[in-house]
Amino acid sequence: MAKDVSDEDTIQQVVEHLQEKFPDRTREDIENVARSEYDAYAGRPVRDYLAILVERSSKKRLKKSSADD
Repeated sequence: MAKDVSDEDTIQQVVEHLQEKFPDRTREDIENVARSEYDAYAGRPVRDYLAILVERSSKKRLKKSSADD
């Protein structure tokens, strides 16, 4: 059974992981991307995997935007 974690806790967990992978990006930038990706999964039956899915999609966006800079 999945552990009950609040939406905000999930977002902050993702932001913490991504800050380690993207030290050149601001926390605000990473958090904005993570929140946007989190919102994309709203209402979908993926609660158990939400942190993983949000982190992966956020990481992909951050890498792409770094390459575009």
